[in-house]
Amino acid sequence: MKMKNSKLLTRNDLMRTFWRSFTAEWSWNYERQMNLGYSFAIRPALEKIYSQKPEQLTNAYQRHLEFYNVTPWLVTFPLGISIAMEEQNALNDDFDESSINDVKVALMGPLSGLGDSFFWGTLRVIATGIGTSLAMQGNILGPLLFLLIFNVPAILARYYGLFVGYNIGASFIEKVQKTGLMDKLSYGASILGLSVVGAMVATMVTLNMPLTIGSGDDATSLQDIFNGIVPQILPLLFTLFIFLLDKKGFKAPLILLLIACIGIFGAWSGLLG
Repeated sequence: MKMKNSKLLTRNDLMRTFWRSFTAEWSWNYERQMNLGYSFAIRPALEKIYSQKPEQLTNAYQRHLEFYNVTPWLVTFPLGISIAMEEQNALNDDFDESSINDVKVALMGPLSGLGDSFFWGTLRVIATGIGTSLAMQGNILGPLLFLLIFNVPAILARYYGLFVGYNIGASFIEKVQKTGLMDKLSYGASILGLSVVGAMVATMVTLNMPLTIGSGDDATSLQDIFNGIVPQILPLLFTLFIFLLDKKGFKAPLILLLIACIGIFGAWSGLLG
């Protein structure tokens, strides 16, 4: 396949995405988390990339409204890669559109682990320690240093992440397209993305059944029986149940209400704990 190497975007176009990225979590929601903020940030780039292709613009909007979440200070890195891939999609008719979301999802877990451990677990603690010690002495530098120590690295990471992601994305995509590796990359990214989703189910969905069978030392809880079949099978089954409701057309507020009712009934009856 012959790649078209011309660029559709300028630095000013990318800067519009940079400034909009600060709103990434302003519309965070429990259904799709950061999807609205991500879509808002990438929108100026999409409108210019697909200015002559309204149908592809609509498809791009729908792509980036899917579930997404990542440490906010690193969100510009996947944004840059997404923009580069959208650009190549507009320039090349046989580009695999599904690879755009596959790469996004594949980056979500590793970036969040890195970003949360550094910004939340390390940098924030250091900034708080220094700022608090000075503030307790009545020094005005306390709150100022707290803001500077945390925000200067965070803003730099946000700024350079966008351009590094965009430049890496553009050059990397060109190479893999020339060598025919895009299909393999998309397949690998899909597997990694599904693995991330599976890990999220096992670690973030909690369902405990304290009821026991037998008595005394021989008593065995239903939870242990199910986990003996497949570890964390109850959260998996509950997630599949919610997925089935979504596929059947149930709206998110109704599903959330149903989850709340199941939890209340389970706690009241002793079935869930």
